[in-house]
Amino acid sequence: MDGALKATPLQTPPPIPEQQVALPQEIIVTAQGESTTTQPSPPEAPPPTPAESGEGNAESAIQAAWVKVRDHLRAVIGAAEYDSWLKRLGAGPFVDGELVLHLPSRFLCDWVRDKYGARIKALLAQEEGSIKRIAFKVTPRTKAARQAGKGTKKVDPQSDGAEDTLFPEVEQAPDLLATMGEGAFAAHRAGQDQPAHGPDDPGVMFDPRFTFDTFVVGRPNEVAYACARRVAESPATPGFNPLFLYGGVGLGKTHLMHAIGADLIERGKVSVSYMSAEKFMYRFIASIRSQSTMEFKRQLRSVDVLMIDDFQFLIGKDNTQEEFFHTFNALIDAGRQIVVSADKSPSDLSGLEDRLRTRLGCGMVADLHDPTFELRLSILVDKIKGREELVPAAVLEFLAHRIDGSVRELVGALNRLIAHAELVGRPVNLETAQHVLRDLLAAHERTTSIEEIQRRVAEHWNVRVTDMISSRRVRTVARPRQAAMYLAKQLTPYSLPDIGRAFGNRDHTTVMHAIKAVGTLMAKDAEFRESMEMLNRLLG
Repeated sequence: MDGALKATPLQTPPPIPEQQVALPQEIIVTAQGESTTTQPSPPEAPPPTPAESGEGNAESAIQAAWVKVRDHLRAVIGAAEYDSWLKRLGAGPFVDGELVLHLPSRFLCDWVRDKYGARIKALLAQEEGSIKRIAFKVTPRTKAARQAGKGTKKVDPQSDGAEDTLFPEVEQAPDLLATMGEGAFAAHRAGQDQPAHGPDDPGVMFDPRFTFDTFVVGRPNEVAYACARRVAESPATPGFNPLFLYGGVGLGKTHLMHAIGADLIERGKVSVSYMSAEKFMYRFIASIRSQSTMEFKRQLRSVDVLMIDDFQFLIGKDNTQEEFFHTFNALIDAGRQIVVSADKSPSDLSGLEDRLRTRLGCGMVADLHDPTFELRLSILVDKIKGREELVPAAVLEFLAHRIDGSVRELVGALNRLIAHAELVGRPVNLETAQHVLRDLLAAHERTTSIEEIQRRVAEHWNVRVTDMISSRRVRTVARPRQAAMYLAKQLTPYSLPDIGRAFGNRDHTTVMHAIKAVGTLMAKDAEFRESMEMLNRLLG
């Protein structure tokens, strides 16, 4: 039938996704008669698979380790320095034993990696053994993130502002060059901050190599050593506060300061803050930048002993000098000890304010002179203890004679020889030492004079220089005199008559006879020949 309705098959409606299914509402009447509409809880999600659970546990462990390391760094380096450099440091992801650390600029990335990278890696490995490596990555903050960061998010006043997640939001750090100046920043980056132990640097110890027991005492440094021991035993003693140590590079100033600090800490009940003058300046500037100058002042003025190394760095930095001046006065007035080191005495430090110069010189000023030959040799003997078979005594005397400036250079030369002996598997001799240290010896090269030859020969045979130019003919004097004439002919451009005149106006034939006699004796006497060869290397 045309007018009849055609029967069409019923179509099944498409299934509603599970998350879109409307759940029945429940009406709950409160005690006050008010009604509220609530939505029942959706069905519980199935438990995670073992693989998912393992990943979550690993991520939680890494996150917990990172939080501990971050808190430790903040405590160790101080709030001002942490906020300047490490506050924006984020961590994650962690893949195949490597944890990626994020910073918002290449400048910050390079700085943090060079300055703190090794310490961060060690701390992370200590907290979580699965962390084998770290990598630094530049992750600039996006525009959306910056705009989102301008919201009203509340921050815990006890927090440092960093997220407790593996992916904290990072923000662009202001360039420190704009605050410190390029020259100051370069000096800070090149400087070596020494270990410290104080109220804002807990857990960081002084260098264990630098103690009073390992300091070799001689006439050039005995006064400075005695003053340092007095301060360590009884801080703030009248007449020894402040203690000002000065001397050239590598003479032991830093060694004594570390020895003082370590000894004070070992005795206990004393807070010590030790830093270089450069670091003092940096932390002062950082406190201004982070608006925490009062905290900076409180930290430094609450210690029992303040130690500032390389004070000459503050020359020409008037604002930092002003801050140190007030810190100095506050500590002295409170009966606290101050120890300062520099390369010159207070009176010779041009560029310091007069009021600061006079205060630095009002206590005990002790200098460390260049080490004598005997002290240099004693230092080498002390350093070689237990490994005497690697470097014989003749080589130690050679080093003590030829490297007469910085003790640091002297010890460095010895370390090079020890390393060479251990690598090649045999002791070094004079020829080997001269070859291995040829660059260092060339830097100490100088023109040899007849007077120098006489002095060295007299020292070696334990006679007086005046005996060598006298008319005495006893064998104990004649043989060193002849040896000196021989060396003068070999090592100087002087003629035979000139050499004769330098040895008490002797005739040139006497010099000729001496040269011939020494040559004959060297061929017969191995011990004498070895002495002559050593003197030749020392003077040549």
